[in-house]
Amino acid sequence: MLTDKIKQIIRTAYKTIGENLANFNPRKQQTFLIAEIAKTLAGDYDKSRKIITIEAGTGTGKSLAYSLGAIPLALSRQKTVCISTATVALQEQLVDKDLPFLKEHSGLNFNFSLVKGRQRYVCQQKLAAAVSQHDNPQAGFTFAQKPSAMDIKLLSNLHNALKNNQWQGDIDSWADPIPHYIWQQIQSDKHSCLKTLAEHAHCPFHKAREAMETCEVLVINHSLLLADLEIGGGRILPAPEDVFYIIDEAHHLPKVTRDHSSASVTLKGSLDWLEKLKELSAKLSKLIKSQSVISPSIKLSDDCQDLIGELNKVVSFIDNNQALYFAEQVDKNNRFAREDDNSIYRFENGIIPKNLKNWAEDLTELSKKCLTQSNKLYNLLMESVKDGDVQMYLAEPALAECGFMIQRLENFHALWAMYAVSDYEKGAPMARWMEKISSKRQDILLSASPIEVGFTLEDNLWSKCEGAVLCSATILALNSFDHFRRQVGLQTNDGTQYQKVDSPFDYQNNAKLLVHPMQNEPSAHEFTDELIKELPAIIKQDKATLVLFSSYWQMEQVAKSLREDHKLSIQVQGEQSRQHIIEQHKKLCDDDKDSIIFGTQSFSEGLDLPGKYLTNLIITKLPFSVPTSPVEQAQAEYITTKGGNPFMSISVPETSKKLVQATGRLLRNEQDTGTITIMDTRLVSKRYGKDLLNSLPPYRRS
Repeated sequence: MLTDKIKQIIRTAYKTIGENLANFNPRKQQTFLIAEIAKTLAGDYDKSRKIITIEAGTGTGKSLAYSLGAIPLALSRQKTVCISTATVALQEQLVDKDLPFLKEHSGLNFNFSLVKGRQRYVCQQKLAAAVSQHDNPQAGFTFAQKPSAMDIKLLSNLHNALKNNQWQGDIDSWADPIPHYIWQQIQSDKHSCLKTLAEHAHCPFHKAREAMETCEVLVINHSLLLADLEIGGGRILPAPEDVFYIIDEAHHLPKVTRDHSSASVTLKGSLDWLEKLKELSAKLSKLIKSQSVISPSIKLSDDCQDLIGELNKVVSFIDNNQALYFAEQVDKNNRFAREDDNSIYRFENGIIPKNLKNWAEDLTELSKKCLTQSNKLYNLLMESVKDGDVQMYLAEPALAECGFMIQRLENFHALWAMYAVSDYEKGAPMARWMEKISSKRQDILLSASPIEVGFTLEDNLWSKCEGAVLCSATILALNSFDHFRRQVGLQTNDGTQYQKVDSPFDYQNNAKLLVHPMQNEPSAHEFTDELIKELPAIIKQDKATLVLFSSYWQMEQVAKSLREDHKLSIQVQGEQSRQHIIEQHKKLCDDDKDSIIFGTQSFSEGLDLPGKYLTNLIITKLPFSVPTSPVEQAQAEYITTKGGNPFMSISVPETSKKLVQATGRLLRNEQDTGTITIMDTRLVSKRYGKDLLNSLPPYRRS
């Protein structure tokens, strides 16, 4: 239960913050959120299921609300608060602005840290080896491509800055972009950058992890959260039972979870690195001065050979049937469902041919054996380094190569396990597909992904954590939590709390919503021409304009025509960086000049243009997304087989969320005003249009 003492601490902190924040007005929405979060995490509603899902409209101050609702309680119970976000922008806002302000002015005594994945940090040893490579060819460092003079200068600057404590050692804090091919060579990795080795004890990654251990509040991203949960929880972050999770931007969680649970392998590419794994086995057996290396080395070599033999059967099977599987037309009775792009083929209902399933079972078993032997050899090499039998400069490249192979084997094993498993009859099948790819040579990419991930989140997170807050400005779809609840594996009667907190904005008086009377629907060929005809007049109704498109092609066609025929000056997404476009737009607005931005879906979320920087928002088309990816198509197919309607079950709810996000670009502060024009008449002509309209904030409609 929430004690009177904690309640008083929260009230005092909120009051103190108000006294130190300019133009602060206590908001009933914010105080309500603080109370609901604190009561949920304290177990007032359910002692075993301390989970609350919140949609908090723009301007409710949810960052302060969840911080004040969770941190005082966590401090009193010696728990950690993990705030997980989907975007770097929100992470930076929390670490650079919100949490420092809270710590300084709330009277709460806590430490916080931004936690990143290992590969965001440089490996001190690898960087030193890269810099010394030209003076010492025995440094054991090899570039994937020959470094240029600029590359060598950059490496030297990085090394000097790290040595002189002028750089923290993470890629994000270096002022200029570091080329990917350079960073790949010097980034930290779990297999060769080990704290147990004296040379790595003071690497930036290990320093960051040590700092994390003294913090009560950790800021992470959804990918790092899922990576920790995948290996059992408590390996990267504190154990789930000791954590209050705040999952901000929670509407991204289902997709990130699904992406994290998928796997892909190239067939011929795998044959190449499996041959190298055999060679590595022989190399390690020569390097390690111990009799115990003989058995795992021989077994790994034999298992690799068997694995290559089985994989060649799969390659031959697909090569021999390419005319059938990758033809322009495929018989409807065939188990392969044709995509619009005939280089991608999805196995209908996730069902693969019987002989492919048999090979998948063998490949799963053999890859597991290879993993076991590879890990044994890796550990034996580590022991040899610690005992002084193998010099570090010789061991380090071998450790890195072995670790890289282990990572590949883990992914290879995951893919074939997903092909070998029999789908549960009462659940959704796996999405399984193959893709013909062409680079230096033709290859086949095999992929698999779960369609539904709710059970994964239930097993790894909801059932284990001390408490969780899921929040976003757009969680509801069509004014209901049902769609989101199904996606993340929560139930209606499992003890989870749900709250919708409206924005304090005066939508009726501050924003007008217009549905422009178009002659054509977006599916009509003439729609683009009509946009070109109608847009100039709508753009001219105010100075600061954002036009959102659902198609890059359409955006570019309209921009080209309006520039040539109407001499309009337009900034188009993709022609400059997002940051440059925003800065140029603000400069024009500050100079009281007209400014027009054309953008697509990514500009409809996370774009913050308050006040005079956006007064005229135009949405050319309802943000329906066609299920083009194999996973989306498999999900639609599954709903259809169950007698459902994928359009109403998936497309309309998702469009509802995206439309709320898009219209939300207009009002960012309570004083903001402007007009939203939607140029898609389906909003008033189709039956689902009414539901979409009713899910929007209460703008003044015309």
